[in-house]
Amino acid sequence: MATNKSVITRRGVLRAFAATAVAAAPTYANAFGFNRGSGDIRSIAMYSGRTGESINTIYWIDGKYIKEAVAEINHFMRDWRTGGTIDIDLRTIDIISATRNLMDTDEPYMMLSGYRSPQTNAMLRSRSRAVARNSLHMSGQAADLRLKSRSVNQIFAAAKACHAGGVGKYSRSNFVHMDCGDVRTWGG
Repeated sequence: MATNKSVITRRGVLRAFAATAVAAAPTYANAFGFNRGSGDIRSIAMYSGRTGESINTIYWIDGKYIKEAVAEINHFMRDWRTGGTIDIDLRTIDIISATRNLMDTDEPYMMLSGYRSPQTNAMLRSRSRAVARNSLHMSGQAADLRLKSRSVNQIFAAAKACHAGGVGKYSRSNFVHMDCGDVRTWGG
C-alpha cells in the first residue's frame, strides 16, 4: 500500500486554523476560534484524583451548548470538599477545551480545583498566600489543571495563546490556573 506524505489530516487543518486565529485576532474570541477549528463540536475530558471520577463529553454542537452535558460538567467540577455546585462559566469551559486542542493531545486533564465554596476558599487561604480572597473559583470561573504528557510551561503557553482570561503558572505545584477573568498572566 503506497502512502502519501502530503495527505491533509484533520489535526493538521486544526493546527493551521489555530495558528491563523492567534495571528488574526488576539482577543477573548480566540478561545472560541480554536474550538471552532474542532469542527462543529467542542468537548472536554478531565479526571479528578480527589474523587476518582472522570468526564469525557461533547458539550457543544453546531453553535449550541448541550444542557445535559453542561450539567454533567457543573457536577464534575463541584467543590469536592462540600459537595456544593455552581454553574461553571461557559467561557471557562471553552478556554479549557481550546487550550487542550492547541496542545494536540487526547489526554484528559487532571483537575485539581474547579468550583470552590467560600468556606473551602477561606480554608485554603488560611493555608496558603497563593489563594485569592475573591478567587474566581468561587464564581465558577476558574480551574486548576495539569497533564502528565505536557509540562507546566507548555500548558501555560497554550492557555496564554488563547488571550482569553487569566493564566497562572504554578511550577512548584505542577499545575496551571485558567480563568475567564481579565486577560493577565502570573507565576513562575
